[in-house]
Amino acid sequence: MTANYLINALLAGKDDAAPFAEIPGTPTRHYTYGDVRDVSGRFAVRLMELGVKPGDRVAVQVPKSIEALMLYLAVVRAGAIFLPLNTAYTAAEVAYFVGDAEPALVVCDPKDEAAIRPIAEKVGAKLETLGVWNAADNDAGTFLAGVSDALTMETDVPRGPDDLAAILYTSGTTGRSKGAMLSHANLASNSETLVGHWGFTKDDVLIHALPIYHTHGLFVATNVTLIAGASMIFLPKFDAKEAIALMPRATSLMGVPTFYVRLIAEPGLGEASKSMRLFVSGSAPLLAETHDRFREITGKAILERYGMTETNMNTSNPYDGDRRAGTVGFPLPGVELRVVEPESKEVKILPQGEIGMIQVRGPNVFQGYWRMPEKTAEELAADGWFTTGDLGKVDEDGYVHIVGRGKDLIISGGFNVYPKEIESVIDELPGVDESAVIGVPHPDFGEGVVAVIVPRAGASLDAASIESALTDKLARFKQPKLIDFVDALPRNTMGKVQKNVLREKHAAAFKG
Repeated sequence: MTANYLINALLAGKDDAAPFAEIPGTPTRHYTYGDVRDVSGRFAVRLMELGVKPGDRVAVQVPKSIEALMLYLAVVRAGAIFLPLNTAYTAAEVAYFVGDAEPALVVCDPKDEAAIRPIAEKVGAKLETLGVWNAADNDAGTFLAGVSDALTMETDVPRGPDDLAAILYTSGTTGRSKGAMLSHANLASNSETLVGHWGFTKDDVLIHALPIYHTHGLFVATNVTLIAGASMIFLPKFDAKEAIALMPRATSLMGVPTFYVRLIAEPGLGEASKSMRLFVSGSAPLLAETHDRFREITGKAILERYGMTETNMNTSNPYDGDRRAGTVGFPLPGVELRVVEPESKEVKILPQGEIGMIQVRGPNVFQGYWRMPEKTAEELAADGWFTTGDLGKVDEDGYVHIVGRGKDLIISGGFNVYPKEIESVIDELPGVDESAVIGVPHPDFGEGVVAVIVPRAGASLDAASIESALTDKLARFKQPKLIDFVDALPRNTMGKVQKNVLREKHAAAFKG
């Protein structure tokens, strides 16, 4: 048994011969748990040869590959801190993260080496490259080229439960991105809870189509698979046709709402999904319509859960029980959740059913923001309660509802307006595919409500018909003062609607 806390949770007791991953390609490759130990161990030796020491940060911006996954495990085995970066980030954005985290090593895509090298050199970091291996061209970068086939990690660097295992930067839609510091115990405890709560065993086969620079694909999908001793079909990206073709050989899928929208549009979903026991959705709200339509086709209810970079998973709809559309279920075992008065200097816990700021506490909650003690103190109280920034409520049956981000709250004419409530009403109107509601400056009301609507294909909508339909459904102060129609809502790589982009677009809507 290793003295490395997270690695012990992920790999201890696993059968070396048991399958871990199938990697489609030419040829298709297979990893056993023995391969995981061996390859990640050889990678860990390489990291130490490069001078990576316990507590050092290793920043990684590379394409999704099984080697990239082994690099994550290698960093932890070497006692260092894994810092994954979104592959969509530009060199200018990477410069901020590298400058803030000051890693000892930066690993990038070979095609980005020229742009990233001066960024790494500026903080005194070494630079290695890692691409995607293929049989026709074995040159997948300098890191793999330097790995020895003869040397693997015999004894992992000891790390305790409170030592840092990773730093993940928040999306940074407002202000500077913050580095959430996650400990070995944060990651291990959350994944162990999810394995039990979602019924994962060594017999499960997960379709892994998520990116691995994010909590969902890395610390939920991957860690849960490892702890359960299960296996995965490891895809470079999501393709609905491919996912449906793979379902008869799989048992589970973790995805974002976009996955399920695309699956619904494909023929054959109902038949292919018969062997599947679990579909999980997260990272962005799942429309009730998508939830209901998926159940109609497959006979299975998508399990929606709620998590974030700073905490991993906080709540989940039940595995055995009623998975209610539009809710994120109940707090996970060991996680406490409460709803408090927003913006109040003193903690005022609100009664059941009232909307307020969601706070959580538990072993999953992060250690604070990297080199931001003031921001940490502002959001993470000394008694362990973390202010999530999400507005929500707990209904009479105990289900948690998320109604929006605190920064998305609209105050119009002195009244609080919750965008989710209005979006839910608009989304039910005939001809509406989806909507996003924002508040922008208004000379009379402080903020005016703006509804941005995506019409369904072939539908003919106009502002007057929407306004008429909302007259008897919403109080006057909640009704949009402007309605805009667009072909699609702006989203980030995890499918979340970028309301900051919409606010910028409509910032001058009510001027004059």
